[in-house]
Amino acid sequence: MSQITLNVNGAAQALELEPDMPLLYALRNHLGLNGAKYGCGLGQCGACTVIVDDQPVFACLTPCAGLQGKQVRTVESLGSAEKPGPLQAAFIEKQAAQCGYCIAGMLMRAQALLERNPHPDEETIREHMAGNLCRCGTHLRIIEAISLVAGQHGSRS
Repeated sequence: MSQITLNVNGAAQALELEPDMPLLYALRNHLGLNGAKYGCGLGQCGACTVIVDDQPVFACLTPCAGLQGKQVRTVESLGSAEKPGPLQAAFIEKQAAQCGYCIAGMLMRAQALLERNPHPDEETIREHMAGNLCRCGTHLRIIEAISLVAGQHGSRS
């Protein structure tokens, strides 16, 4: 065990962790941040996506030891049920969540895109979001929600 300080959602968190512990386990088991989900454990589904230094990463594959001095953001940083952020509100408006399991990861991957490119076109959104899967098949609604925030106002309903 080593003491590792993670900066999560703007707050420094000193934790006793195994250095190779995946970030996902530290977030969920040590910090009680349960937005990021365990999906496949292989970085193939995206349910665990968080933002590290402005880049979307798979928390299930990212060891905590490499995160000293980096900024980690989880879905909890975007808003709350009482006061959803713009992207969360668009997901609600477009009914982009069905079971909801993938949504935290989808939101974080989309947030990273919109921070780098506030007005991506649909092709850019589709390419960027390809790393995250929705088993319920709400991809079109997810793209519409992101487009709504980006000012593209998709035509599908």
